[in-house]
This record gives sequence, structure tokens and C-alpha cells, in this order.
Amino acid sequence: MIQNLPLNSILHGDCEDLLKDFPDNSIDLIITSPPYADRRSHTYGGVSPDEYVDWFLPKSEQFLRVLKPTGTFILNIKEKAVNGERHTYVLELILSLRKQGWLWTEEFIWHKKNSYPGKWPNRFRDSWERCLQFNKERKFNMYQEAVMVPMGDWAKARLKNLSETDQIRDTSRVESGFGKNVSNWVGRDKAYPTNVLHLATECSNKNHSAAFPSALPEWFVKLFTVEDDVVLDPFVGSGTTAIVTKELGRQYIGIEVEEEYCKLAEQVLTKVGSFQPELP
Repeated sequence: MIQNLPLNSILHGDCEDLLKDFPDNSIDLIITSPPYADRRSHTYGGVSPDEYVDWFLPKSEQFLRVLKPTGTFILNIKEKAVNGERHTYVLELILSLRKQGWLWTEEFIWHKKNSYPGKWPNRFRDSWERCLQFNKERKFNMYQEAVMVPMGDWAKARLKNLSETDQIRDTSRVESGFGKNVSNWVGRDKAYPTNVLHLATECSNKNHSAAFPSALPEWFVKLFTVEDDVVLDPFVGSGTTAIVTKELGRQYIGIEVEEEYCKLAEQVLTKVGSFQPELP
């Protein structure tokens, strides 16, 4: 252990209880996808949308305590339809987390680019989920260059002959307050991404009914941590976050209430390239 943390391990139990033994301000990134309301009832018992906020807040209180002031909390969650309308439990949770002391700094949208088609009498199939970003302070660690994307073919023609307005900060004509300076991108081969992540739903870890694709935690681990940082997934399932974290040379801690999934995660992690953290 370093700093009394069970580094590079999968813990069996309820995160609300286990995290009470963790030191304050010790985790660099928390990224997780907890059971959604009324989902995975056979595995996790299911939590009613009306009770979800009360169920989650004691856990997020521990997240707030163990996260470093420079750290980030990413919550992958999705509301559901109840009695023909969208339930507001996700919105209620956001407001409650803010009252708890969290800053709701950003919202990323995971676009499931290969989701199956579907239709209901009053709506279409969802092909997106929220990835909510929360922080303890306004200044936090963020490594934007680690997730830059290729400029694309559009840049070859668009940046070849710049107009006068392309060479200054051109304010939006619709008075939105936004502006751009196209010349800032001349000579660059990469650009910063948007907050919409176009990722397939397929994942290599098919032993869990709700495993998210490894590309999702990978993107956030790259964006908010560097080598040797500590990444916590308090609802780790069969270990996707821990596996990605280990592969990227960070240190992981996974917590899972289902013992079967803990064993599955540990089995996969033994096959992932070993990572030896630097001792203090």
C-alpha cells in the first residue's frame, strides 16, 4: 500500500462502507457507471428512480472526501422513461450533488454510434448517455493534449487561403458572444475534440451485462491523469476501468459488491501487462 491505499486491487464490498477507510484527498480520478434506476435488478437489486438520489448521495459524500482537490469525478448515467415521460432523477441528482459541494463543471455526451435501431409509440431508441464531470475546485488537472484528434482533410482547403476575418478573432454575427480565429490552426496536424464522444457500444469485456466500452474510461483516464496517478471505479463491475487504467500505466482501485464480478476482473487483470508503481 501507498498512503494507506489498496493500490492495484479489486475490493469486494459496498463502496460506501469501504471508502470510509480511505484517506482524504488521495484519489486523482473517479470514473464509474453505477446501476441506473430500475436497471440490473437481478444483479444489483434495482434502485427506484424516486429513491435514487437518496441512495447515491452517501456514496458520493465519500467520493468527495477521497478525491484530491485537483481531481475529477466522471459519472456515466442515463435517465429512463416512466409512465410515458422522462424521469428527472438524473437532473435531481445533479442538483443534489451541487448542494453536497461538487462543482458540475462539464457534461460529455457518449454517442453510441452503433446502437441498434428501435421505436416505441411515443419515442425513438436512445443512442447516447451522459458522462457528467464534477470537481471539488475550479482548477483541476486536465491534460487536453493527450486526447487531441487529427485535423481532418477539411483543413487542407480551409486553411490554404485565409481571408482577413480568418486572421482575427471573428465574433459571431448572431451576437452569441462566441468567436473564432481560424489562423490559430495553420500548421497544426491535431485539434482539440468536442465534448461529444462517438464510441461504439461493443466492448472486449462481455462477462458483465452493463460493461461499457474500454474506449470510454480510456479517454477520461488520458484526459485527467498521468502515469502513476490513482484511478478509482467504485462500481467496477467486471473490471473495464481497472484494466484500461493498468494498461495506461496508472494505478487502479476497483470496488464491486458482486463477488463473482470481482473474481472475473482479477482474472483478466492477471493477463494485462504488469505495472510497477514507483515507491515514494
